[in-house]
This record gives sequence, C-alpha cells and structure tokens, in this order.
Amino acid sequence: MNGLKYEEGNEDPKHVITGLCRQFYQLGWVTGTGGGISIRENGKWYIAPSGVQKERIHVDDIFIVDEATEVVEKSPNKRTLKMSACYPLFRLTFHLRDAGACIHTHSIHAVLATLISADTFVVTHLEMIKGIEGHGYRDRLEVPIIENTPHEEELEASMRE
Repeated sequence: MNGLKYEEGNEDPKHVITGLCRQFYQLGWVTGTGGGISIRENGKWYIAPSGVQKERIHVDDIFIVDEATEVVEKSPNKRTLKMSACYPLFRLTFHLRDAGACIHTHSIHAVLATLISADTFVVTHLEMIKGIEGHGYRDRLEVPIIENTPHEEELEASMRE
C-alpha cells in the first residue's frame, strides 16, 4: 500500500483514507465519485468528500467530525467540498455497530454478491475474515444486504432494521 499501512500510532487516518481511495480505485472497488470511506479513531470520524474522483482525493480534502458533538472540521482546501453523501450511513454504522471504519462501494463484485444472495451475504473459510475483529478463518461471517436507493440518505431506515 505504498507505505500507508494502517497501524495504531503509525499513520494519520486522513492519509489512510486517501491511500485506500487510490488503491480501491486501482482495484475497481470504487469508480469515479461513487462510494465512500470513513474511519473512526480517538473520538473523531474521518470522512472522504463527496463528488471527488476517489483517486484524486487529497489529505486536506478529508472532513473530521467530533464524535461527541458532531461538529465538523471543514477542509482548509480552497475548493468547495461537501462531506460524503454517505455521512448519515457512516454515523449510523459507528453508533449501531461500534465500527472502526466503514466502506461504501459500488464495485461490480459487491453488486454481484448482492444479486446471488437474498437478505444476507454469507462467507466462511476465507483468510480475509481474520481481519474482522472477533472472527477467524472457520467462522461464518454474515453481511446484511440492504437494497440500494437513488439517494444514500434513503438507506438509513433499512440500516436500522
């Protein structure tokens, strides 16, 4: 990941998000301005902007939200940027799941996984499952599938179910 390995005390979440955005773009996991990434660390939420090509996001483009007050620290960047349209979903994921990060993707692989599964995508015996806290290779990981809508904010009710 070009020196952007994310380890506690090693990298600022803003650098991790920009590095992941570039890497995800190269892998085809995000396209253009679609999708979003957020990280939760030390009482702050770090959120990529909306409407910016993922491979072109700069560190100064990242929004920081205080978890307790939800006050937004705006980017010092001179461009007019908006926080990710996924922000309500990220906030809900942090609150409901106590997540440390959230990735919203429109990759062809994610879309195909939702088409072959009903309400839940289930995997087991995959090495990558170990990257999810509390899970191991032989565990069964279930990911709920939420039907997409034209606007991200319309997904909030489905996520609460």
